[in-house]
Amino acid sequence: MKHRLLLLAALALPTLTQAADPAASFADAAKRHRSGDTAAALAFWQPLAQKGDPNAAYNLAVIHEYGDGVAKNLAEALKWYRIAAEKGDRASQSRLGTMYLNGEGTARNEKEGWRWINEHRVAHLHHDHHPQMQAWRQQAAELIAARDLRENLVASRRNGDPVMAELRRRAGLSVAAQGARQLASGQLSTPN
Repeated sequence: MKHRLLLLAALALPTLTQAADPAASFADAAKRHRSGDTAAALAFWQPLAQKGDPNAAYNLAVIHEYGDGVAKNLAEALKWYRIAAEKGDRASQSRLGTMYLNGEGTARNEKEGWRWINEHRVAHLHHDHHPQMQAWRQQAAELIAARDLRENLVASRRNGDPVMAELRRRAGLSVAAQGARQLASGQLSTPN
């Protein structure tokens, strides 16, 4: 009797551990998937995704989209991306919109595609006005302007001599004639 209780407790321990620390269980499912045990990962993620967990739904969508351990099934991927997208998962919103635009796993539907892509984009509009984002934009603009000035200066130096020689040629000035004019005007001095 005592051995049976210990056996039951040992069998229940992994379940209790998973229930006590869902993040560790999620990581364990991902680790199992990466090691090739997709069935164990699916067994963990599927019930969570069906309850609306966006992370589990996203994982199922990716697995089905790419056929990673399961048969490739774009319609199934679309279903899971939708569940995650409806819960606000930004990557799922973007991917769902792209799938609708391209007709992947569903009929092509531009209106629905742009709705999901805009849902993703609109969720990030508040970043445009955040002081840190504005500071980064200003810093990037200054770095780009400084780089452009350096590149223009290098190009100007590289191209300046041939341009000046061509302008002198067109003006009918030879180097010797120009030197004589500068000497006559006092701009150049002769060696003693």
